[in-house]
Amino acid sequence: MVTLPKKMSVMESAAGKLRLVGGRLCLDFVNTVGGRKSDPLPKKTASASLALILTEKLIVYEDLVAWGRHAGAASEKEAQRLNREGNRRKEEAAIVLSKALELREAMYRILMSVIAAARPSQSDLNIVNQELVKARLHERLVGKEGAFAFEWDNPRDELDRIVWPVAHSFAEFLTDGDLSRLRRCGGDDCGWLFEDTSRNRSRQWCYMQGCGNLSKVRSFRRRMKGFD
Repeated sequence: MVTLPKKMSVMESAAGKLRLVGGRLCLDFVNTVGGRKSDPLPKKTASASLALILTEKLIVYEDLVAWGRHAGAASEKEAQRLNREGNRRKEEAAIVLSKALELREAMYRILMSVIAAARPSQSDLNIVNQELVKARLHERLVGKEGAFAFEWDNPRDELDRIVWPVAHSFAEFLTDGDLSRLRRCGGDDCGWLFEDTSRNRSRQWCYMQGCGNLSKVRSFRRRMKGFD
């Protein structure tokens, strides 16, 4: 189980303010870190990929809920209820967060395997499948305005409600998405992943104002040093 740092105030949660640049819910979930050390393909253990993280954004259960509300995985009302339940059942909430981090890192390693054209770890696929099975138990087909769609049922005692749509999004991307458009940001020690939907498939950065501009500044400084 992942060891978590001290609790922080819910109001200070950086997870609820993260940029959503992945293009899919599952990719934004993988990006709930403040950068990863540059490493082409992490080893097949949770501790190995967690060691690559420069800053963890999901520190306490409330961070997971804050991110879910921010990313659209839960409504404001659902988020408030989950926080109340999490405060009431703190040990269980900590376990849910730990499992969510395991899911995130398994997803990250699978996606890095896709980028590297390597075979994903079966143990990582097992972690995803366990969460996907639980998620699908809570899917319901409903009719809306002459159309049909899947919705989530809303049991009040399920603290892992946030990760259901994440697991669904990940499975959908792997099976129906264009995996040739999956990219890793080219910024130094960023490691964020995104779906490149540009027409000419030329996107290099998680977002231009961040890693893109930093890269330009560094390139400019290197060129200036060459003239010294």
